[in-house]
Amino acid sequence: MQTRGRILDAAERIFAERGFDAATIRDIAAEAGVQAGLVHHHGGGKEALFHLTVARRAKELSQLRMAALEARRAAGAMTVRDVVACFLEPYVRMARDGGPQWLAYARLVAHVSADPRWRELAAECFDPTAGRFIDEIAALRPGAPRPAVATGFVYSVAAMLAHVTSGWRVGALAGGDTDGDADEASPGDLVAFCAAGIEAALRPH
Repeated sequence: MQTRGRILDAAERIFAERGFDAATIRDIAAEAGVQAGLVHHHGGGKEALFHLTVARRAKELSQLRMAALEARRAAGAMTVRDVVACFLEPYVRMARDGGPQWLAYARLVAHVSADPRWRELAAECFDPTAGRFIDEIAALRPGAPRPAVATGFVYSVAAMLAHVTSGWRVGALAGGDTDGDADEASPGDLVAFCAAGIEAALRPH
Protein backbone atom coordinates (compact mmCIF):
# COMPACT_ATOMS: atom_id res chain seq x y z
CA MET A 1 0.00 0.00 0.00
CA GLN A 2 2.90 2.39 0.63
CA THR A 3 4.12 1.83 -2.91
CA ARG A 4 0.65 2.41 -4.34
CA GLY A 5 0.28 5.60 -2.32
CA ARG A 6 3.66 6.84 -3.49
CA ILE A 7 2.70 6.15 -7.10
CA LEU A 8 -0.62 7.98 -6.75
CA ASP A 9 1.09 10.93 -5.08
CA ALA A 10 3.58 11.07 -7.94
CA ALA A 11 0.80 10.77 -10.51
CA GLU A 12 -1.07 13.59 -8.81
CA ARG A 13 1.94 15.88 -9.03
CA ILE A 14 2.80 15.00 -12.62
CA PHE A 15 -0.76 15.17 -13.93
CA ALA A 16 -1.31 18.47 -12.08
CA GLU A 17 1.87 19.97 -13.52
CA ARG A 18 1.64 18.68 -17.10
CA GLY A 19 -1.95 17.67 -17.68
CA PHE A 20 -3.05 14.28 -18.94
CA ASP A 21 -1.62 14.48 -22.44
CA ALA A 22 1.91 15.59 -21.56
CA ALA A 23 2.31 13.25 -18.57
CA THR A 24 3.85 9.82 -19.16
CA ILE A 25 3.95 6.63 -17.16
CA ARG A 26 7.74 6.83 -17.31
CA ASP A 27 7.70 10.32 -15.77
CA ILE A 28 5.35 9.16 -13.02
CA ALA A 29 7.52 6.13 -12.30
CA ALA A 30 10.62 8.32 -12.06
CA GLU A 31 8.82 10.75 -9.75
CA ALA A 32 7.72 7.85 -7.52
CA GLY A 33 11.14 6.17 -7.62
CA VAL A 34 9.78 2.89 -8.99
CA GLN A 35 9.91 0.89 -12.20
CA ALA A 36 7.30 1.67 -14.84
CA GLY A 37 5.96 -1.86 -14.51
CA LEU A 38 4.95 -1.13 -10.92
CA VAL A 39 2.97 1.90 -12.06
CA HIS A 40 1.08 -0.32 -14.51
CA HIS A 41 0.59 -2.94 -11.79
CA HIS A 42 -0.91 -0.50 -9.27
CA GLY A 43 -2.63 1.93 -11.61
CA GLY A 44 -3.21 0.23 -14.96
CA GLY A 45 -2.78 2.33 -18.10
CA LYS A 46 -2.45 6.09 -18.09
CA GLU A 47 -6.18 6.81 -18.33
CA ALA A 48 -7.00 4.34 -15.55
CA LEU A 49 -4.27 5.88 -13.40
CA PHE A 50 -5.64 9.35 -14.04
CA HIS A 51 -9.08 8.14 -12.97
CA LEU A 52 -7.71 6.62 -9.75
CA THR A 53 -5.74 9.76 -8.98
CA VAL A 54 -8.75 12.03 -9.36
CA ALA A 55 -11.10 9.71 -7.50
CA ARG A 56 -9.03 8.97 -4.41
CA ARG A 57 -9.50 12.37 -2.71
CA ALA A 58 -13.03 12.98 -4.02
CA LYS A 59 -14.71 10.83 -1.36
CA GLU A 60 -12.87 12.47 1.54
CA LEU A 61 -13.64 15.92 0.17
CA SER A 62 -17.31 15.05 -0.28
CA GLN A 63 -17.51 13.80 3.30
CA LEU A 64 -15.98 17.02 4.63
CA ARG A 65 -18.44 19.11 2.65
CA MET A 66 -21.49 17.10 3.63
CA ALA A 67 -20.45 17.14 7.29
CA ALA A 68 -20.13 20.93 7.13
CA LEU A 69 -23.56 21.19 5.53
CA GLU A 70 -25.23 18.95 8.11
CA ALA A 71 -23.60 20.82 10.99
CA ARG A 72 -24.73 24.16 9.59
CA ARG A 73 -28.27 22.89 8.97
CA ALA A 74 -28.45 21.70 12.58
CA ALA A 75 -27.60 25.21 13.73
CA GLY A 76 -30.68 26.76 12.15
CA ALA A 77 -31.97 28.36 8.96
CA MET A 78 -29.38 28.74 6.22
CA THR A 79 -28.64 31.40 3.63
CA VAL A 80 -27.11 30.99 0.19
CA ARG A 81 -23.84 32.23 1.66
CA ASP A 82 -23.97 29.49 4.31
CA VAL A 83 -24.43 26.79 1.67
CA VAL A 84 -21.60 28.20 -0.43
CA ALA A 85 -19.33 28.31 2.63
CA CYS A 86 -20.02 24.65 3.41
CA PHE A 87 -18.91 23.70 -0.08
CA LEU A 88 -15.89 25.97 -0.52
CA GLU A 89 -14.30 26.22 2.90
CA PRO A 90 -13.44 22.53 3.43
CA TYR A 91 -11.33 22.45 0.29
CA VAL A 92 -9.66 25.80 0.96
CA ARG A 93 -8.67 24.52 4.40
CA MET A 94 -7.28 21.28 2.95
CA ALA A 95 -5.35 23.15 0.26
CA ARG A 96 -3.90 25.44 2.93
CA ASP A 97 -3.28 22.96 5.73
CA GLY A 98 -3.34 19.48 4.19
CA GLY A 99 0.05 19.56 2.51
CA PRO A 100 1.25 20.09 -1.07
CA GLN A 101 -0.63 17.09 -2.44
CA TRP A 102 -3.96 18.80 -1.78
CA LEU A 103 -2.74 21.86 -3.65
CA ALA A 104 -1.71 19.63 -6.55
CA TYR A 105 -5.17 18.11 -6.42
CA ALA A 106 -6.72 21.54 -7.03
CA ARG A 107 -4.72 21.85 -10.23
CA LEU A 108 -5.73 18.32 -11.19
CA VAL A 109 -9.41 19.10 -10.66
CA ALA A 110 -8.98 22.22 -12.78
CA HIS A 111 -7.78 20.00 -15.65
CA VAL A 112 -10.83 17.76 -15.25
CA SER A 113 -13.23 20.71 -15.06
CA ALA A 114 -11.86 22.31 -18.22
CA ASP A 115 -11.90 19.25 -20.48
CA PRO A 116 -15.22 17.72 -21.65
CA ARG A 117 -13.59 14.35 -22.28
CA TRP A 118 -13.58 13.83 -18.50
CA ARG A 119 -17.34 14.33 -18.30
CA GLU A 120 -17.96 10.79 -17.00
CA LEU A 121 -15.15 11.07 -14.45
CA ALA A 122 -16.56 14.37 -13.15
CA ALA A 123 -20.04 12.84 -13.05
CA GLU A 124 -18.78 9.97 -10.93
CA CYS A 125 -16.47 11.85 -8.57
CA PHE A 126 -17.99 15.30 -8.18
CA ASP A 127 -21.55 15.57 -9.51
CA PRO A 128 -23.40 13.77 -6.68
CA THR A 129 -22.08 16.21 -4.08
CA ALA A 130 -22.38 19.21 -6.38
CA GLY A 131 -25.97 18.23 -7.08
CA ARG A 132 -26.77 18.19 -3.36
CA PHE A 133 -25.45 21.72 -2.93
CA ILE A 134 -27.26 22.96 -6.02
CA ASP A 135 -30.44 21.44 -4.56
CA GLU A 136 -29.86 23.35 -1.32
CA ILE A 137 -29.42 26.66 -3.13
CA ALA A 138 -32.43 25.99 -5.36
CA ALA A 139 -34.56 25.28 -2.28
CA LEU A 140 -33.63 28.69 -0.87
CA ARG A 141 -34.58 30.38 -4.15
CA PRO A 142 -37.54 28.28 -5.38
CA GLY A 143 -38.39 30.60 -8.27
CA ALA A 144 -34.91 30.51 -9.77
CA PRO A 145 -34.30 28.38 -12.87
CA ARG A 146 -32.03 25.45 -12.07
CA PRO A 147 -29.69 26.25 -14.99
CA ALA A 148 -29.03 29.64 -13.39
CA VAL A 149 -28.24 27.97 -10.06
CA ALA A 150 -25.91 25.49 -11.80
CA THR A 151 -24.19 28.29 -13.70
CA GLY A 152 -23.49 30.27 -10.55
CA PHE A 153 -22.29 27.13 -8.81
CA VAL A 154 -19.85 26.19 -11.60
CA TYR A 155 -18.48 29.73 -11.66
CA SER A 156 -17.96 29.44 -7.91
CA VAL A 157 -16.00 26.20 -8.30
CA ALA A 158 -13.77 27.91 -10.86
CA ALA A 159 -13.22 30.79 -8.44
CA MET A 160 -12.32 28.35 -5.67
CA LEU A 161 -9.71 26.63 -7.84
CA ALA A 162 -8.23 29.98 -8.84
CA HIS A 163 -8.25 31.09 -5.20
CA VAL A 164 -6.07 28.21 -4.02
CA THR A 165 -3.71 28.03 -7.02
CA SER A 166 -3.26 31.64 -8.19
CA GLY A 167 -2.10 33.57 -5.15
CA TRP A 168 1.09 34.38 -7.04
CA ARG A 169 -0.96 36.02 -9.80
CA VAL A 170 -3.01 38.07 -7.37
CA GLY A 171 0.21 39.22 -5.72
CA ALA A 172 1.78 40.19 -9.03
CA LEU A 173 -1.24 42.22 -10.14
CA ALA A 174 -1.57 43.82 -6.71
CA GLY A 175 2.05 44.95 -6.79
CA GLY A 176 3.11 42.60 -4.01
CA ASP A 177 5.84 40.00 -3.90
CA THR A 178 3.87 36.91 -2.87
CA ASP A 179 4.57 33.74 -4.79
CA GLY A 180 2.25 31.55 -2.73
CA ASP A 181 -0.92 29.74 -3.58
CA ALA A 182 -3.03 28.47 -0.69
CA ASP A 183 -0.67 30.18 1.79
CA GLU A 184 -2.37 33.46 0.96
CA ALA A 185 -5.89 32.03 0.78
CA SER A 186 -8.59 33.47 3.02
CA PRO A 187 -11.91 31.71 2.54
CA GLY A 188 -14.11 34.53 3.82
CA ASP A 189 -13.59 36.81 0.82
CA LEU A 190 -13.98 33.89 -1.58
CA VAL A 191 -17.29 32.86 -0.01
CA ALA A 192 -18.60 36.43 -0.11
CA PHE A 193 -17.59 36.81 -3.76
CA CYS A 194 -19.15 33.52 -4.85
CA ALA A 195 -22.36 33.93 -2.84
CA ALA A 196 -22.87 37.40 -4.32
CA GLY A 197 -22.19 36.01 -7.79
CA ILE A 198 -24.75 33.25 -7.36
CA GLU A 199 -27.33 35.70 -6.07
CA ALA A 200 -26.67 37.92 -9.09
CA ALA A 201 -27.06 34.96 -11.45
CA LEU A 202 -30.44 34.18 -9.92
CA ARG A 203 -31.91 37.66 -10.35
CA PRO A 204 -34.26 38.13 -13.31
CA HIS A 205 -32.51 39.85 -16.22
